[in-house]
Amino acid sequence: MTNTNRGYLDLGDGQIYYEIAGDGVPLILSHAAFLDNRMFDAIWEPLARRFRVIRYDMRGYGKSSPVHGPLSRRADLEQLLKHLDIPRAHMVGCSYGGELVLDLALEHPGQVASLTLVDGTPSGFELKGEPPRYMPEMIDAMQRRDVDQASELQIRIWLDGEQREPEQVDPELRAKALEMNRIPVTQGTFFLADTHPLNPLDPPAVTRLEEVHCPTLIIAGSLDHPEVLRAADEMAARIPNARKVVFEGSAHVPSYEQPEDFVRQLREFLSTVS
Repeated sequence: MTNTNRGYLDLGDGQIYYEIAGDGVPLILSHAAFLDNRMFDAIWEPLARRFRVIRYDMRGYGKSSPVHGPLSRRADLEQLLKHLDIPRAHMVGCSYGGELVLDLALEHPGQVASLTLVDGTPSGFELKGEPPRYMPEMIDAMQRRDVDQASELQIRIWLDGEQREPEQVDPELRAKALEMNRIPVTQGTFFLADTHPLNPLDPPAVTRLEEVHCPTLIIAGSLDHPEVLRAADEMAARIPNARKVVFEGSAHVPSYEQPEDFVRQLREFLSTVS
């Protein structure tokens, strides 16, 4: 069992919960915006055998404090890195966590040794065509404060994916995802903090992908929404020397559904990064 150090960073208007395990080069894990740091439970110890791994809950998720208005997720992560005295790290971000670390790499390239972007879209990326199924119903349920319905629909959209029904997904993973998701839904995190975030990257990442010069791994789940897959293709084509891996049979969170394969792919990628 890996020893894990836990703590809180006081930001003045809120706190961020974080955990650290292992020794070696720092590796940051940034969660999707419908789960929290527990989405990394299955990959935590395997990665900590080779890296100094840091995972945290964004404000409004998990054990971090609730949000009260718009904020900059990027600035929060920068404060955490400063607090932990980490000048440079490998960054792994899933979904919104991927958008976040990509923005950070463009704004402060010296802080990012490598990027692993998991089913994320670059900031400024415009979704085309039909929205994910259940999306209008989910937003309606969130506005009505129907926590059970909103959480169930959000898990259908992102964990189950476009091509599966709930009974086709591991019930334990699904139950844990619902538990994590209930926190931000109950607290209204998205509407309060993220519909109009503070200090968005300007110009956004989608216009600047050619400026990313750190080693980059793009990971996508084959069952994710077609627009997320299109974003993965665009990033892989435009980020210099980026690699792309598709996880067959997974939707929006491959590291959560297929942790052993994810760790193998990530270790293989990081072994090539000096």
